[in-house]
Amino acid sequence: MLSRMLLSLLNNLRVVEKLAESRPIRRAAQITAYAITKAQIVGRDASQRALVKDAAAGPRRDRSSARRRGGSRQATQESRRDVRQ
Repeated sequence: MLSRMLLSLLNNLRVVEKLAESRPIRRAAQITAYAITKAQIVGRDASQRALVKDAAAGPRRDRSSARRRGGSRQATQESRRDVRQ
């Protein structure tokens, strides 16, 4: 009964407009928008730092590809020794 009454109020355009104009609802919307924007900025900055850090580290070798080709860990280490010498 209570849920039906609440749904009928929220489906009433005039009630929704009055709520939207109220100070607590406006403030809640501002805080929500601020939090979302701040999270996006922090996420973007973190991804940029990670990309810069990865680029500075240089290219990585894919160890899993050697295993997929059938090579063992020992064969991979031996090939690295050959390259270093």
